[in-house]
Amino acid sequence: MGRAGDLTPREAYELVRDDADAVLVDVRTEAEWRYVGVPDTTATGRQPVFASWLPVEEEAPGARFLAELAAAGVTAERGGPVVFLCRSGQRSVGAAEAATAAGIVPSYNVLDGFEGPLDADGHRGGAGWRAEGLPWRQS
Repeated sequence: MGRAGDLTPREAYELVRDDADAVLVDVRTEAEWRYVGVPDTTATGRQPVFASWLPVEEEAPGARFLAELAAAGVTAERGGPVVFLCRSGQRSVGAAEAATAAGIVPSYNVLDGFEGPLDADGHRGGAGWRAEGLPWRQS
């Protein structure tokens, strides 16, 4: 496994809440942040980092993403756990693996992401950060 592991949304929130060195990175797109909502970590005194993981658009997958992380202060030298969140827990795996390969450790993936997988009717929202009742807001 090219990352520290997977966390449930609640475990991820508790890690970010309880560990002052932990950071939450939302790797979804700007449209997802604007129209679906974002995790609200105001109670921790730290805001999430927003850096889209879109490796298919790049010649060097992850290069732009790692540069965005570095610009936000998320580097190998920083230390502390980094928790990656996407829509359903799929893209964030690649983000956590790219971060781990760059020496940003420990890097975790959030299972079920912000909205969870599709249900039998093709809808999201039955699992994930929001479904767990964790803090979130519309941006």
